[in-house]
Amino acid sequence: MARVVAVFGGGGAKSLACAGAWRAMREAGLEIAHIVGTSMGAVIGAALASGATYDEVVIAARSLSRRDVAPIDPLALVKGVFAGNLFKPEGLRRAIGRLVPATRFEALQTPFTLTVTDLDSGELLLFGAGGRVDLPLHDALYASCALPLYFPPARIDGRRLADGGLRAVLGLEPASQIPADLVVAIHVGPGFDEPVPPPSPAFPRLPPPLIRAHGEAIRVMMAAQVERQIADWPQAAPKLVVVRPVAEREATFAVSAAERYLQAGYDATKRCLLERS
Repeated sequence: MARVVAVFGGGGAKSLACAGAWRAMREAGLEIAHIVGTSMGAVIGAALASGATYDEVVIAARSLSRRDVAPIDPLALVKGVFAGNLFKPEGLRRAIGRLVPATRFEALQTPFTLTVTDLDSGELLLFGAGGRVDLPLHDALYASCALPLYFPPARIDGRRLADGGLRAVLGLEPASQIPADLVVAIHVGPGFDEPVPPPSPAFPRLPPPLIRAHGEAIRVMMAAQVERQIADWPQAAPKLVVVRPVAEREATFAVSAAERYLQAGYDATKRCLLERS
């Protein structure tokens, strides 16, 4: 049986496609020997590494709403451009708790690594297998998801830690170092293949221009980063298969599209695995 490293990329609600990809890989008889996750991809990966079944992850995901995950901080509306973050961190922390049964890295049943970015040094940090394990799992997951502007950074040991996607929206660098027969990377983050979304007739001014500008800058940075990391995949590393199940802009908090993302992850991964065989 092929030993597979599954790389679950960041992409907010779109990372639910990673659960569909997991289902397709298991049905194909692949042994997922290690999971590397970033941001919400790390949350989905940690849920599955905890021993949660696909159905349990789906049930937990269906129970979430955008307001659950990202409740607006009323102080942000008062402070305007002087606000440090738009959303209260408690919503994201509750969502993590609902999705991930394990609370310690040691309790995970599958080797698992997540990525985090140090906002001051710019360093890519690894937690879990191959990295630090001496902190609560949910704290590390929150840090991996804490994208600047939206959520405040986690403060751990005096360091300001934020979304791993700032350095590794797809955790390909750590994945390339893990012994395996195959690396399957589920890329649901920003890319240059994303069509421009049509304006919403009901809410033509949303998202607000400042938030849209932030999102566009992040998109360009992350899309270029992923292209470079795929191009630089080491020849000596295991074979890399990149699955692109979702390519959508401004869908970070599109929790209502969960069913579509789950199915897209399953269909795209199944198709890629069939083409490989």
